[in-house]
Amino acid sequence: MLRPMPEEELDPRAWQGHVIVCGLGGIGVRVIEQLRTIGVAAVALDDGVDAARGELLRDWRVPRFTRAAHTSEPLIAAGLEGALAVVCAEDTDLKTLEVALLVRDLRADVRVVVHLDNPAVGRAVETVTGEGGVLDVAGLFAPSVVDACLGATTHELELAGERFVAVEVPAPRLGSLRELFGDLAPVGVVTRHDDGVIVAPGRDQVVVEGDRVTVLGTAAQIEAAGLDEHHDVAEAAATFARRTLNSIARTAQGAAEATDTAVRITLAIGAVLTIVSTLVLHAFYYESPDGKMSLLQALYFTMEVGATVGFGDYSFAHESAGMQIFGIALIIAGTLLVSTLFALVTNALVARRIEQSLGRGRLRGIAGHVVVIGLGSVGMRVLAGLVAKGRDAVVVERDEDNRYIGEARGLGVPVVVGDATLGTTLEAVHVSTAAGVAVMTSDDMANLETGLALRETLDERWFDVPVVLRVFDRALGGRLEGSFGFRHVWSTSAIAAPWFVGAAVGFGVIATFYVGNVPFLVARLNVRPGGGLVGLEMRELGARLRVIAIDRAAGGTGLEHPPRRETRLAAGDQAYLVGPYEELLRVVRRELHGEEREGVPA
Repeated sequence: MLRPMPEEELDPRAWQGHVIVCGLGGIGVRVIEQLRTIGVAAVALDDGVDAARGELLRDWRVPRFTRAAHTSEPLIAAGLEGALAVVCAEDTDLKTLEVALLVRDLRADVRVVVHLDNPAVGRAVETVTGEGGVLDVAGLFAPSVVDACLGATTHELELAGERFVAVEVPAPRLGSLRELFGDLAPVGVVTRHDDGVIVAPGRDQVVVEGDRVTVLGTAAQIEAAGLDEHHDVAEAAATFARRTLNSIARTAQGAAEATDTAVRITLAIGAVLTIVSTLVLHAFYYESPDGKMSLLQALYFTMEVGATVGFGDYSFAHESAGMQIFGIALIIAGTLLVSTLFALVTNALVARRIEQSLGRGRLRGIAGHVVVIGLGSVGMRVLAGLVAKGRDAVVVERDEDNRYIGEARGLGVPVVVGDATLGTTLEAVHVSTAAGVAVMTSDDMANLETGLALRETLDERWFDVPVVLRVFDRALGGRLEGSFGFRHVWSTSAIAAPWFVGAAVGFGVIATFYVGNVPFLVARLNVRPGGGLVGLEMRELGARLRVIAIDRAAGGTGLEHPPRRETRLAAGDQAYLVGPYEELLRVVRRELHGEEREGVPA
């Protein structure tokens, strides 16, 4: 049994069914907050240094234990013997790994949920903790950022082996959602005047032309409704064409900029010399088989002499003294010009290569790309996601010793070392022609400064170009959106914490996507015998949450979707739900503790 939040007793060694959270970074605090929301007791274990978080835990009546020389002692004091799960979210992978392995040694049957940034280490640890026990915050957060930067309107989901699609489309005309989209499940509506998001609207909700509606159904239903926007072949062709044109433009502009004044003067002298030599040979050279050289033969002989190759088909040996003197001058001038040109071009190419390797070069001829600012674990995952989708990207990173720079360049992505809060840096990466910007540094203040610099640089394009700002404090993100007009200020911990809570208490988060600026979760919830959802009708779940499918325990007829308002849940069913995570947590609390039903119509 899961233990409800304690009222008076604060000695976890006597508890059963609580969750121990090791590490009080952004993820740890958010996990404890959400555990309290669903009524599950939590115990914190950390270094005991952060006084502010210690005060917060006292307000929440959450026991806090300080890590000792032998970590096993505080774990035992935190009630490991009776704990349902241990969440390991320390500030370093090494410390997280140490605690996770120690927990598994002390108690083999407890759930262990681990946050690790390194995928290779995570895969190895998962063999110890069990499948689904290792989560990567960067990997959970990055897909939403990639979708926002690319303006993605389609999100694919797999529920019990069946493919579902959530797609955002504009309302074609005034009408109810039932009239416009039939049996497709409406998930959310972003109103045309941006008055906010209508979450889980009923099918009788009236929308006007231009409202952005997110509906969900099977892939076949979406296609039958004419809302299938995949067009894989067309999209692949468009991506290939865009990248090819960008490559040609960069090459042409780079060649033009690489030719400095000295190169241009050398080329001009060479052109004049070629013209003069061709005309002189055409007029005065008489040893050609036809008696006199044509212009083409004269040009050919000029190139031979200038390149100092000489194939033996023409020579000045039997010409007049004047032509022989001209030949000597032509050989000397041609040799000097070719040598000088090679030296200048080589110098320009080497200098440009050195600039690029140091991250100081200016990008050339690029447009429709995504600028990723900050190359930490999150930024690297965003970059990998963009490359996987075939999109051009550019990285701005302040630290030239950043360990991910080599990996980014290995993906063929240009990296510019510079300060993204400066307009000159933003101009160097062509922000004015970018399709999106992801500001992913680990410093909230730096992200804010960069966001303000982007708003000034983009000017009129500010409202058209998606700019995603990463913050650690979700409340701060909301204030930034309201005060400065940012549209995508997202907290990594707010998006990732429900995955950790689900893994700890036994419900599964499947996907995260945004409708407007509201994060939606798709989750799988098992209806336990005796749980609070047994016999519940869909209309009683609440107005801000939607059950999109039910996998019945009895019957084996596949997924039941979409369920009707009078459909009831039964013990053993698996319900697939979509909605804001606060609403999902409220339903999980009801399932765990059998709360009284509120009967809000769907």
